[in-house]
Amino acid sequence: MNVLKYILRAPTNKLQSVCHRKLSTEATKMNFETILYTKVGRVAHIALNRPGSLNAITMDMPMELHQAVRAANADDDVRVILLYGKGKAFCSGYDLKQFAEGERGSAPGSQTMPWCPYKDYSQVMHPCTDAFMSLWRSLKPVVCKIHGYAVAGGSDIALCSDIIYMADDALIGYPPSRLWGCPTTAMWVYRVGAEKAKRLLLTGDLIDGQEAARIGLVCKSVPAAELDSETDRLVNRIASVPTNQLFFQKQVINQAVEQMGLASTQRLATIFDGMTRHSPEGVAFQERCREVGFKEAVLERDEGDWGAQGPSSKL
Repeated sequence: MNVLKYILRAPTNKLQSVCHRKLSTEATKMNFETILYTKVGRVAHIALNRPGSLNAITMDMPMELHQAVRAANADDDVRVILLYGKGKAFCSGYDLKQFAEGERGSAPGSQTMPWCPYKDYSQVMHPCTDAFMSLWRSLKPVVCKIHGYAVAGGSDIALCSDIIYMADDALIGYPPSRLWGCPTTAMWVYRVGAEKAKRLLLTGDLIDGQEAARIGLVCKSVPAAELDSETDRLVNRIASVPTNQLFFQKQVINQAVEQMGLASTQRLATIFDGMTRHSPEGVAFQERCREVGFKEAVLERDEGDWGAQGPSSKL
């Protein structure tokens, strides 16, 4: 499945907003450009807040997300974090109008050739990956709810959460694995195992919430109309447990995953992500984005045969 095909062509009922309940007037508010941070009782709400662009990721969003997680961890009243997106989707990935349509060397994440892997890693993608992983490292559990789409970098963010609830008709996947990307948080294999991760990342296909729950990529899938109430029920149940008990359980489970080599896997994935954007095919893809716009270029990439149409690295 192609994400832009669905975003641009899907019937309106597939893009309906999930209504989030009104936050109490007692909520603590922090001023961010790309997210909303509020507190309701023992729950910190972190909402991606670029609804006009389906919460596409800018250079500011990862850092603001990290700051919000730190604020929640520092608040003694908070026991659990709820992460979601405003508007029609959780997150549609990096804002390719900003990252792909610009002239090579001027757009974030692209350099003129020859390129410096260290600069890409240290100044661009490692800081973003580290910020997304603040959800994983959070001392307090993070529950994510997905409606609409969680694709590309949006799936990177979601999969760093501890527990994910997803709408049945929502879509998740990493289309840039076809060209111009490698999931830097590399959480796919740890959630679904090697073969299913390969099935998804060797095609870039999207799957819906029901399939994601069936293979274990997310915890639960429910009808879109029930997503808020089901997620709230889980969050409130978690919030009834003392903070230290929540901390103990999360750290033991995280340690088991980290012992499998999570840090080194992410380091390799982040370096490879930079390579995909500076390979012959990656350079040609960005040029195509400049020529026809990123939406058309992505449709060509995800629905076509780029190996036949684009330059070959002859590997």
